[in-house]
Amino acid sequence: RDGRDQVPSSRRFRALYMSHIPTKKILFSIVSGLMLTASFPPSNWGWMAWFALVPLLKSLENEPPSAIFRLGFIAGLAHFLTLIYWILQVLGTYGGLNIVISGGLLLLLCIYLAVYPGIFTVLFSRLRGTVFPALTAGALWVSLEFIRAKFLTGFPWCLLGYSQHSHPALIQSADTLGVYGLSFLILAVNTMIYLLFFNGGPSPGKRLVGMETSVIGILILLLITYGYYRISEYDTKSTGKKSVRVAIIQGNIDQSVKWNPAFQKKTLEKYIRLSRSAYAYHPYLIIWPETAIPAFFQDGDEITKEVFKIPLESGAYLIFGSPAYKIDNGAVSYYNRMYVLSPQGIVTGWYDKVHLVPFGEYVPMKNILPFVHRLVPAAGDFASGKEVKPLELRDFSVGGLICYEAIFPELSRSHSKKGAKILVNLTNDAWFGMTSAPYQHLIMSIFRAVETRMPLIRAANTGFSAVIDPRGDIVARGDLFNEEVLTAEVPIGKNHLTFYSKYGDLFAYLLFVICLIKLFYELCYHRFKRRK
Repeated sequence: RDGRDQVPSSRRFRALYMSHIPTKKILFSIVSGLMLTASFPPSNWGWMAWFALVPLLKSLENEPPSAIFRLGFIAGLAHFLTLIYWILQVLGTYGGLNIVISGGLLLLLCIYLAVYPGIFTVLFSRLRGTVFPALTAGALWVSLEFIRAKFLTGFPWCLLGYSQHSHPALIQSADTLGVYGLSFLILAVNTMIYLLFFNGGPSPGKRLVGMETSVIGILILLLITYGYYRISEYDTKSTGKKSVRVAIIQGNIDQSVKWNPAFQKKTLEKYIRLSRSAYAYHPYLIIWPETAIPAFFQDGDEITKEVFKIPLESGAYLIFGSPAYKIDNGAVSYYNRMYVLSPQGIVTGWYDKVHLVPFGEYVPMKNILPFVHRLVPAAGDFASGKEVKPLELRDFSVGGLICYEAIFPELSRSHSKKGAKILVNLTNDAWFGMTSAPYQHLIMSIFRAVETRMPLIRAANTGFSAVIDPRGDIVARGDLFNEEVLTAEVPIGKNHLTFYSKYGDLFAYLLFVICLIKLFYELCYHRFKRRK
């Protein structure tokens, strides 16, 4: 018998799963994680994303699967800890949790997210010797991003493609491929750089590598050509296009006093004062942020009467956020609501937030895990809205997105398919403080405008309020923690649906299926070889 059979199973387990990883390789994986984070705002280093993963791919050479997973996991942990560190601010400053609990919750979330790059490195190492490994790597990465965006309510925060938000020609493909098209291409380029200049492991022949390089080059050329075509087409068709005047009111209400009843009157007075300063602009639409009214507007009290004055005085529609409630058989359900008032002072519709923030607006699985609610005492207890429905104005309809909903493209797609012509995102980013989160939240909204070819108006309590045109250009933007009134002429969106609005993430689904087929084929092929 082979002497290895005499080694106790526990020792074999430790040898397989606890093998030593050279310090240099660990540093390579950490560098990749940090470079990924540096590709996102507030830095302007989106170009770094095109080679950020090369050190990680280099570190995988000649390592067993357990070490390969750990290297990918380390890169992911370094990336997510530095990308979403602002959760400490949310949980600590506004959630009232001490640094140990808030740090522990941040670490748990980052550990979960880091599993995805760990899985990617394992699958890549398995398929790197196949035909077209760079394109395969791109498909694997997108498939895992897609799962992350859907699993456990989804957390598609700063997917790789978002790093290119400041490159207009590149992001135009989002109206067909979504953000995943860019994620795919960025990963393919990373892998091709590695294969061409740093590869020390098994790979296909030079001829195949050259062919794949040409294919990736052609894809980049097509993407840029398509981008410039779409930009020029928009410039041509926008001439003489109907537009409306919009005034965005950024109140800059401190989150620590926002819900204090003693400050309700002062908060409302500020929004009324700022709104009146915009009357001379003759806006068609005035927009206040998420929960701008820190009371129940539906109660019809003095606060409600004061709010009605704005559309009656200005002759403009008013869109604003306010909490709401519904009593059914004695049970009270609370909602995060967006209202629209007509120039005649009539409530013409509302939209209740559909996709709530876990541990912020509700606690998942609190019936199964009651202790979680005690861990996060500041979490709200909101109910989810029943449907995605646009708000009707006289000349067009508006697709409402409340806060976190702007990072989920399926919601803006639903509004587009139901006839919305403008997207309005009400948000309150005061929770994030002076961190990178408001920058990251803003740039993801850019893709919602491009995907649907509709302008997006963003009203944020403390910033960034902005107007984004259908090309993804930010044509007006406020500053953080400033009291501001932004005015802009906003074009009304087009009448026909984009490919992405119609079919959604078809590209991501296709890549996911291709990955499953390829992995199944490799598994069957190696089993067949072993039997022979």
